[in-house]
Amino acid sequence: MPVYGGIERTSTVVIGTGLSGLAVASELQRRGVGAIVVDGLDLLGAGNPANTSSLQRCDAADAATRQERNEILRHLRNYAASHHLDVRNNVRALQLDHLDADGRLDFHGTGHPAQQWAVSTPNGVLYADHLVLTRCAHSQLRRMLAELGVAAGQNLMAAMHALGMYLVGVGELITPTPKEVLRQAKLVGQAISAKVHPEGMPSLLSAGLALPA
Repeated sequence: MPVYGGIERTSTVVIGTGLSGLAVASELQRRGVGAIVVDGLDLLGAGNPANTSSLQRCDAADAATRQERNEILRHLRNYAASHHLDVRNNVRALQLDHLDADGRLDFHGTGHPAQQWAVSTPNGVLYADHLVLTRCAHSQLRRMLAELGVAAGQNLMAAMHALGMYLVGVGELITPTPKEVLRQAKLVGQAISAKVHPEGMPSLLSAGLALPA
């Protein structure tokens, strides 16, 4: 972990260390895409923190669904530990900044395309090409998109993907089922991997994660 004020670069920053965050981070790792997972989002100056932990709970789910969710979460945590995923349970994002193409900086002076997201944390800044939100209040998401110039009438998902922003496990009214979360994580993993490896994915870094049927 960097010292305070440090700068790190990665392909993807995932907001949320619950089932959704671990699912997409595991999918990205399988596809050879680097990711850093932080615990949640506390936007500076926001009236309500954007962690909205209720989106991560299954309070209204039946016992079987809760059991399934807990079993999948156990598998994902074991996978994260055994494959050394960069999961920072005690680090929260304080600010998200999308960097315009003209305003991007290449800190290494390599001439490579600079990354488009800057995620500020108490430990420094994480620069990434892609941002995956798994904990975000819809009101804050709408405000964030408006600030990025995304109009409500647009195809929001396509507009978000063009900005390198993805959602996993963020439901409108109720928390998505565990299987729906895994489906979303797989789709997001595929979409990001296709951008990172446009000429085809390199050899798979690890075997697939075996989850309960």
